[in-house]
Amino acid sequence: MIEANSGHPLPHGTQPTATELPDVKALRYLIEVVDSGSFSGAARRLGLNPSTLTRRITRVEDQLGLTLLERSRSGVQVTSGGRAVIAQVRRALQELAAIREMAHANGIGHSGELRIGTRLPITSGPMLQILTAWREAHPGMLLRIAEMNDDELRNALVERRLDAAFIVRHAMWPTSTYLPVFHESIAAAIPSRHDLARFEVLTWDHLRTERLLTQGWHDSQTAREFLASLLGSGVEFISHATSKQSIFSLVAAGFGVTLCVESQSVLSWPGIVFRRVAESNARVEVNLVWLAEREDAAAGLFVAFVRDWAASWRQGQSAQTGPQDKQPGHTSVSTI
Repeated sequence: MIEANSGHPLPHGTQPTATELPDVKALRYLIEVVDSGSFSGAARRLGLNPSTLTRRITRVEDQLGLTLLERSRSGVQVTSGGRAVIAQVRRALQELAAIREMAHANGIGHSGELRIGTRLPITSGPMLQILTAWREAHPGMLLRIAEMNDDELRNALVERRLDAAFIVRHAMWPTSTYLPVFHESIAAAIPSRHDLARFEVLTWDHLRTERLLTQGWHDSQTAREFLASLLGSGVEFISHATSKQSIFSLVAAGFGVTLCVESQSVLSWPGIVFRRVAESNARVEVNLVWLAEREDAAAGLFVAFVRDWAASWRQGQSAQTGPQDKQPGHTSVSTI
């Protein structure tokens, strides 16, 4: 910084006194002096002593090896050599402000990406309600859904390819961090011309003599194992490494029957009728699972959101059923 009419190189022909770049705060001070037009005005706005501010700006000039400002009776003027530097400083501060704003938005869930896994198809029911409410609360957050089998979900969480996953209780592993979210009743999907179609509701006894189609992979047979625990070892199971929609198509073609959750039974599927299974343990409990030691801001926000949603959902369920409908000693069940 020099007095007017004394030229623009550094005073006394000095070279830069430091190799490091000016810090961000000093650059903000520089812009404040330029915008205020004087050191005294900038010092008042910044709450600094004018001499302190002068030393900070002089330090910036020394670090850059260029005189940026000249002082006159009319105030402070930018030197001819300093104009391009000041313009670049403004752009740099704007970029830093944009980075800070983006980081803040990601931290509070206004933007960013959330990767959620699930075994159950998202058709209707509680899971769709959760995602709809999440979208309304956080429209700027990109959501990616991955439908996988139980083992794939676990591996994707461990490998950090997913932030969280909706996993049924039966498929949980001992060290998982989880939050109980909701449960759904089980229904049977049967061919529309099947003899069982004449019943309004079914029991396990109705289904034990049927060929039961399930989803299953060589490394993941949790559906078959769970159904065997309910129906017995004498049931004929046929596993298919395919989607639930393809299983429904096989049922419509007469290859057997299958079980599904209530939200899937509201679908209209050609050649299929859905019947509720009237058994006390015929329901699926779904948990949200994540790795607490690897939880980032987006995952933490989603977990908190689902926790609040689940609490509200349970209150609604209690109000609908009443205490007399609760079943002590009920055994939790898992996916089908």
